[in-house]
Amino acid sequence: MNPYLNQYKKSQVQTASPEQILIMLYDGAIRFLNQAKVHMQNKDIEQSHTNIIKAQRILTEFMSSLDMDLGGEMAENLFNLYEYLHHRLVQANIKKDIEAIDEVLDHLRSLKATWEEAIKIASKEKEQSMGDDYPDSGSVYASA
Repeated sequence: MNPYLNQYKKSQVQTASPEQILIMLYDGAIRFLNQAKVHMQNKDIEQSHTNIIKAQRILTEFMSSLDMDLGGEMAENLFNLYEYLHHRLVQANIKKDIEAIDEVLDHLRSLKATWEEAIKIASKEKEQSMGDDYPDSGSVYASA
């Protein structure tokens, strides 16, 4: 791979917010599973296996990063879902089951969209609360 591209990607991750990293991980898992499907269809079992394992590692990272104390029931539910998806990928890898990969992909796409929406809402709320702290901040520029 191009060393400049590697450096760019490394820099991108190092400067990303936790929210951006979460979305990047979802994108990565989705990309790996799409690649796994192609390799599975082409009977390239080794590459299919490698890509499924990469997606499983991302799911494991999701599970290990959940704060069960802070997240309560929602964190527990997410953990259980990630664990189920991980299990489905193990089955997909053993049985060479594209339908199981598709099931996991559907869930990952849905979860990614949900997180993206939650991040947008949180960002808007943060902007509004910052605006409340400085009610007349816009008037400084209006008079200039």
